[in-house]
Amino acid sequence: MTVTTRCDSCGGVLVRDIGQFIDGGQLWWGTEGNCRTCPTARCEQDTGAATPEAIRQALPAEHGPARLRLAGPEPSSVPVLRALRETYGLSLAQARATADESRTTGLTGTLVEMELTAAGLGRRSVAATVESAAD
Repeated sequence: MTVTTRCDSCGGVLVRDIGQFIDGGQLWWGTEGNCRTCPTARCEQDTGAATPEAIRQALPAEHGPARLRLAGPEPSSVPVLRALRETYGLSLAQARATADESRTTGLTGTLVEMELTAAGLGRRSVAATVESAAD
């Protein structure tokens, strides 16, 4: 998606393309931008659970948040906890809280984050659905 911000160098309009994607089973984020007024240009990309908050907020604002819900019969807690810990590097307590949320209201986040979570659950044979959080 494309966003505009103020250029730190000249005060002009900085146009940036931002996004998240999955590569090699990991969550990546990237941003690339150019100022319309001066030669300032930026390109950043990184992986891990720590997508910059500006990107995490912009994506759902543009496309709407996504919600992940566990599907099918109630799965055992063990594969759910393992999948969440493997996918996000959560502590056991954090994984338990996240698993509880997935069973009740569903997890919400960006579409890519929820698809990554669903893929991690699927590797542990736990079915999950991802849908618009507005549904």
